[in-house]
Amino acid sequence: MGVEAVDVIVIGAGPAGENLAQYASEDSGLSAVFVEQELVGGECSYYACMPSKALLRPISVAATAEHLGGLSAPRLDTARLLARRDEWVSRYDDGGQVSWAEGAGLRVVRGHGRLVGERQVAVEKDGVTTVLQARHAVALATGSEPVVPEAYAACSPWSSRDATGVVEVPERLTIVGGGVVACEAAVWMAALGSQVTLLVRGERLLGRFEPFAGEAVRAALRDSGIDVRLGLEVTACERVDAADTGLGRVHGGTVNLTTSGGEIESDEVLVATGRRPRLSGLGLESIGLDPGAVAGDPDALPDWLVLVGDASGEAPLTHWGKYRARVLGAQIAARATGRPDPAPAADAPVPQVVFTDPQVAMVGLTEEEARAAYANVVVAQVPYGSAAGSALLRDDVSGAAQLVVDADSRLVVGATFVGPEAGEQLHAATIAIAGRVPVHVLRDAVPSYPTASEIWLRLLEDLPRGLRLPPSEETS
Repeated sequence: MGVEAVDVIVIGAGPAGENLAQYASEDSGLSAVFVEQELVGGECSYYACMPSKALLRPISVAATAEHLGGLSAPRLDTARLLARRDEWVSRYDDGGQVSWAEGAGLRVVRGHGRLVGERQVAVEKDGVTTVLQARHAVALATGSEPVVPEAYAACSPWSSRDATGVVEVPERLTIVGGGVVACEAAVWMAALGSQVTLLVRGERLLGRFEPFAGEAVRAALRDSGIDVRLGLEVTACERVDAADTGLGRVHGGTVNLTTSGGEIESDEVLVATGRRPRLSGLGLESIGLDPGAVAGDPDALPDWLVLVGDASGEAPLTHWGKYRARVLGAQIAARATGRPDPAPAADAPVPQVVFTDPQVAMVGLTEEEARAAYANVVVAQVPYGSAAGSALLRDDVSGAAQLVVDADSRLVVGATFVGPEAGEQLHAATIAIAGRVPVHVLRDAVPSYPTASEIWLRLLEDLPRGLRLPPSEETS
């Protein structure tokens, strides 16, 4: 069996893998190869970010129209909504993404890739094995996989892929989980016509966000007819009168859930209880590594191997994976060509938007996290509709905006926005944190009137007067 030498091998051609390969090869002369056994473009393009947002945007626009005087409430068309989803996922055809890769000088090798030695990857497809040898680096950009508790094994539950790719809308859907996937899926499945029940083990939604954000989403979901039940534990799941698909799954019939609060019957159950890095079956054992221990521990890896995107154990967000991929790709190129190694920011903030209604947008630390990290924390919080521009977004704007400030340094360390189009407020907060801009300097960034960004003025005015003034004026 021959061995083909290339400079960089990337297993997994999702957004993180694509960015790493591009930044490693452009302007460096290095060759890069993708190894992909599914669709080039990855989970985000076909099963997660793009289909879910393609479904959620028309729903959000319809909800806005219902809350603006002078407009008649629009009617959602299920068939057209699903057609829009299909358009955004290119009908699950990755030809366009392959063309982009080839146009960028990146080669795609189809098949299952696994490490078989130092810098060596075997690719298997249709009984044929090809061996690639990396001169400089191998990157694992294999994404993540859903964590499905054993209690659901017998009832063939939906994953997020089933929810974003829905064709036959179930009359009754139970969603287990209280995180981002569960909350967003509840919105679009209810809009498509399902009677949705959301079961949450904890006492609030969006547990990693500020409590007021989860409470706002809970109230909105209930107002839209979704049955939100908190503090419940599912102990058993059974599917009755199901049909065997012949593909290792069953469908149809009735799903019966046994919970700490009683029995629940539905037509399908979506389990959205978390994800983990997809690292099994990649041959890590062949180089002496434990697949269950390397995610989140880059020091455990040899210098030629990197993990990026969801596979790394870092924040499982497409934009964060792409950022880290750009950093790592540039480092690979620098080391291979003898250039200075670019040093990334050690504390770059991680932004995230939840596309529920209201939207939730957060970056940096929550108030609780900040108080554990800093001695002197000040919090500013104002109603989301407290500025003319944000109040104009809907006739009955609800939600809140919050800044968390380290009073000693005068720096914003966290921000949360809950309300219509809240995600559009977030990048300013991300820049303020990443750029270490003191709050008294932020007051000189004048928001246009009447735009929703004027809520920043309201937040800065809510801070103590001493923080709003330049240090020289405060002490004079």
